[in-house]
Amino acid sequence: MAETPPLDPAPAGEALLSMNEVTLRFGGVTALDAVDFHIDRGEILGLIGPNGAGKTTAFNVMTGIYQPTQGTVTFDGEVTSGMKRYRIAKRGIARTFQNIRLFKAMTAFENVMVGADAQHSTGPIAALLGLPRYRREEAAGREIAHELLDFVGVRGRADELAGNLSYGDQRRLEIARAMATRPKLLCLDEPAAGFNPSEKQALMELIRSIRDRGLTVLLIEHDMRLVMGAVDRLVVLEFGRKIADGTPAGVQNDPAVIAAYLGVDEDEVEEEVDDAS
Repeated sequence: MAETPPLDPAPAGEALLSMNEVTLRFGGVTALDAVDFHIDRGEILGLIGPNGAGKTTAFNVMTGIYQPTQGTVTFDGEVTSGMKRYRIAKRGIARTFQNIRLFKAMTAFENVMVGADAQHSTGPIAALLGLPRYRREEAAGREIAHELLDFVGVRGRADELAGNLSYGDQRRLEIARAMATRPKLLCLDEPAAGFNPSEKQALMELIRSIRDRGLTVLLIEHDMRLVMGAVDRLVVLEFGRKIADGTPAGVQNDPAVIAAYLGVDEDEVEEEVDDAS
């Protein structure tokens, strides 16, 4: 079976998505406060922060679940804030969720076909009439679904109901379904939740392989070992504000980041660092 071709590599350092001074308020609560960062084409960006920092909220703004109170989101050169969710997805953003959202009464193969069908240009009438263009798209979708199931490691369970798969296989299946939409940006929200150490190592390798196929990856993850081993750059949020943006090594040693995770004042961290040096 022919392998699904990778996406064309994009120029390094060119922004694919930008959050431009995005603020989101729910009544009197500010969930995001003038958040400003970008995701370069072809990179793996980690979005981290303590619980309640605004990470998933930022995901939801990018994908159109929430509309920003102020600021804009730009994706692939086009302002997408204000667009319907399905239009944003069509433009090339796919995501997974903290809580797995598979069609559990459908097989693993059928779940991935749902993702592939999302990019079809033909509609229900063409399907009912069995028009040639629909048959070509359906055949291509089946080939993509089989190849992606193999890619994420669940090809042998393609005909099993998604609800009967192990937790780890369901996580990988959700990634395959998102990839079947042929996105430019794949957003992974806590993909390692519930994984054991060997599964996390395999996931780290899978994320790198996804990037090697030409996708840009945005990763939210609490496991710092996985994050540090997988990402090219980190953005850190705390209480809805960006407090750091840089390489994993640089962010790891940032006093503001250490203070956010340890729950101490930043000045105390800087004093400890000065005393140790």
